[in-house]
Amino acid sequence: MGQIKSEIIAVGTELLLGQIANTNAQWISQQLALSGIDVYYHSVVGDNLTRVYEQFLQASKRSDVIIVTGGLGPTDDDLTREAFQRLTKLEMVEHKASMEKIASFFRKQHNNMTPNNKKQARTFAGAEVIKNNVGMAPGMIVIHQGKTWVFLPGVPKEMKPMVTNHVLPALTKRTGEFSIIRSTMLQFIGIGESRLEHELKPIIDQQSNPTIAPLAQDNGVAIRITAKADTSKKAEQLIQQTKTQILDGVGQYCYGVDNETLEEKVFQLLKEKDWTLAAAESLTGGMFSDKLVAIAGASAVFSGGIVCYDTKVKENVLHISPATIREKGTVSEACALEMAENVRKLLDSTVGISFTGVAGPDTIEGQQAGTVYIAIITKNGDEQAEKFTFAGDRAAVRRKAVIKGYEILFNYLKL
Repeated sequence: MGQIKSEIIAVGTELLLGQIANTNAQWISQQLALSGIDVYYHSVVGDNLTRVYEQFLQASKRSDVIIVTGGLGPTDDDLTREAFQRLTKLEMVEHKASMEKIASFFRKQHNNMTPNNKKQARTFAGAEVIKNNVGMAPGMIVIHQGKTWVFLPGVPKEMKPMVTNHVLPALTKRTGEFSIIRSTMLQFIGIGESRLEHELKPIIDQQSNPTIAPLAQDNGVAIRITAKADTSKKAEQLIQQTKTQILDGVGQYCYGVDNETLEEKVFQLLKEKDWTLAAAESLTGGMFSDKLVAIAGASAVFSGGIVCYDTKVKENVLHISPATIREKGTVSEACALEMAENVRKLLDSTVGISFTGVAGPDTIEGQQAGTVYIAIITKNGDEQAEKFTFAGDRAAVRRKAVIKGYEILFNYLKL
């Protein structure tokens, strides 16, 4: 059989209301990719019989494998079975083993089973029933008019073992797909998405396998490389070849792979140099330090930080010169440099970094909201101070300042 199209449908109004996140679709897609099965669509539909039926009808026309999570419970708003029966006219029967499990649960709890709980044991005639070892409702695999339908509970701890132990082996057997899909992410900072795409245009234009996709993120840009092959080794080789091409062109902006964060890279570079870092934070209020301290082993490179939000703290704790504050202001390059140097000395560190500026919404010292100064000073006398203007609300300005601070450190430390 050729390459199949699969899609995932999540049933549940709570997903549409944002009460819970649809993590099931993300996880199932990851597992299907590892088995070489492409996912073409994700959708979420509320607990409404007509809308679930319409979603199933659309899926039946465009996909070979349809995986449905949720809507298999005992209540009136659990409508997955009813919608599929309306679509297919298949008979529903009571699955004896599942019914006995449900009845046994209530007996052990010394509770009377309400009639609606019997609904959870209803399966379609001829379906491959998947035992639920954690909860009540079983899963099902149904073949109808050449399409494979998989019905799974919405509770992740019930759904995941079913996918791993039953669904993936069954799909691989039915589809004859033995190819492997592997992906990796290259993380970039200091270059925008459009510029990165422009620099890589010759590679992107020639892509087939692996495929290359630029992705904008809060802390920079990522390039996702996805390869398909008969074996994991071949897929990894394809990825490595493309990765080398990309890094040959824009490697100076790359700080990490997959889930590696910018602060983790800075931590690694500091550790390699056997350097320590101290931070003086005004508008960021400790956000920079918090990210570094969250890394296990941070004490090896991070001496500590001083949150100097108030001007008096800058003067009395960091010992910023009153003349600097009077003549240049707290939101200035001169103040930022003095903050970085003084925190470095106070905490006996190799490098000091400082943040001062206006998070907003009001102006300070005639400086507009979004104005930020970041400075670093090292024990050997290197110093660097830059002024930035960040767009967005108060939270966005503070977040962008922290990211920029790590970017400055990364660029300095990698030299």
